[in-house]
Amino acid sequence: MEENQANGNELFRNSSFSKSKISTDKYIETETNVQLYVKDYGEGKPVILIHGWPLSNEMWEYQIDALVENNFRVIAYDRRGFGKSSQPWDGYDYDTLADDLKAIIDQLELEDVSLVGFSMGGGEVVRYFSRHGGKNVVKAVLISSVTPLLLKTDSNPDGVPQEKYDAMAEQIKDDRMNFLESFAKTFFGVTFIIKPISTALLDYYRMLCSFASPRATLECAKSFSTTDFSNEMRDISVPTLIIHGDEDKTVPIEITSEIAARLIPDNIFIVYEGAPHGLFYIEKKKLNSDLIKFLNS
Repeated sequence: MEENQANGNELFRNSSFSKSKISTDKYIETETNVQLYVKDYGEGKPVILIHGWPLSNEMWEYQIDALVENNFRVIAYDRRGFGKSSQPWDGYDYDTLADDLKAIIDQLELEDVSLVGFSMGGGEVVRYFSRHGGKNVVKAVLISSVTPLLLKTDSNPDGVPQEKYDAMAEQIKDDRMNFLESFAKTFFGVTFIIKPISTALLDYYRMLCSFASPRATLECAKSFSTTDFSNEMRDISVPTLIIHGDEDKTVPIEITSEIAARLIPDNIFIVYEGAPHGLFYIEKKKLNSDLIKFLNS
């Protein structure tokens, strides 16, 4: 019996589920009464995953496993107002969100960090460089990112009209769950004919979105739709990977990543042909491969 138990303990220590790779849940206080829920996995060079709107850290399920198994330490957290993090009334501007990111890096004492921002999360990556000088960051990844600017303006004539975002806000206020159902289909490229994601998984992602604070959902939509990062893109002073689908109807590639690739000094730009917004699932194998290759380069 003792010999079998010893062998079992040794097997556990040597397996991919050993103690060093089991999720460590924690809360990090970034300001008074604001705590962010953080998952900290694995060992190796740290990679911080910043989720999209209006999801939470769980969206990275298929990336976390691949990164940990490739010897990275993965930190995935819920933005304030989302998931299991605090839901304050205010603080959903990009300055505050970038300060939250800095607090995580500082309190976990992280060095040689790679930042990975999806969609809205790309804004936090860019603002971290312009506001905090990219302290302790060595690589950046922008996936389906909203940067540099979504909104139609005189200097961005091909952007999305403000009226579209106003209508979206009214839909959220009127029936947030109905909005999320419609939004999720566009997000993953679901049509009457094309169904690249199961109904069960589509429902799961919609459920994750429903856990967000209604206030945070609206305020963050204002932030990602109106914030202009054009003058900040050149502040990204590290090698950067940009990935975007050319059939993205949520964050059109023409007004975001195509421009970002011209503004960021040192970047690799990869276009996923025929892919919608939700690359973390729809193109998970390709995304994981490109991500790991870049992080190891």
